[in-house]
Amino acid sequence: MISQISAFIRLSLFICWTLLCLVPYLAIFALGDLRATFARRYWRTACRIAGLKPVVFGQMAQEKPVLFVVNHVSYLDILVLGGLLNAIFVAKSEVAGWPGINLIAWLGRTVFIERKPRLAVGETAKLTRQLKAGQSLIVFPEGTSSDGHRVLPFKSALFTAAETLVGGQPILVQPVSITYTLLNGVPMGRAWRPLYAWYGDMTLVPHLWKVLGLGQAQVEVEFHKPVRLTDYASRKTLALHCHRVVRHGVSRAITGRRPEAVSKHSTS
Repeated sequence: MISQISAFIRLSLFICWTLLCLVPYLAIFALGDLRATFARRYWRTACRIAGLKPVVFGQMAQEKPVLFVVNHVSYLDILVLGGLLNAIFVAKSEVAGWPGINLIAWLGRTVFIERKPRLAVGETAKLTRQLKAGQSLIVFPEGTSSDGHRVLPFKSALFTAAETLVGGQPILVQPVSITYTLLNGVPMGRAWRPLYAWYGDMTLVPHLWKVLGLGQAQVEVEFHKPVRLTDYASRKTLALHCHRVVRHGVSRAITGRRPEAVSKHSTS
């Protein structure tokens, strides 16, 4: 099932594409809008190289800034979301020390934060500064990645950023679900979906090698109705709502039961 030749070709292309983009990316590093556009193009091509085909449901919020709240399956999520969203990733500080992943995170314009309670005020201020500067953020409130079949509970601490006021009102929060659904046109099911999920004690290089040798995977991304913190009694209530919406989105993607009103299009 895993083609060693395909994995070698794709890995070579990915490395060459990254090296080719690195110099111009560094050259425009300080140019915010141009850098963001360049980064999205980089990720879209990286998706094609990796054999990932994003398919989008729903409508992405057009107002800026937005706090995108997404379930987390794998480092591959960064390729998919990076190609779709003009937004900055938020990751735990430990990621900055993971070889390979830290480069991917850096190219994704990631903000690294400490999750220790005693540092919460300072770390929230980092996110607030980005939002007030008009930068949308992508957060993975599960705090870790899952096996792709389920959505772990959302930690409400990251929803503190939803309190940020822009134009006199709290920013928009948009729940987003991401699900790996088809492999070479065949539903993944419980047997194949974990091949794309990266969790537990999995190591990066063997996992990536398998992914690159598998074929083409369809990745469904559903944008749910945006909300604001003022619509809910507390951050915890908002976190519970977002978790419920994202969990239902993943469930629909796995079973193939999509509401008719949701539009569908491919980004490729």
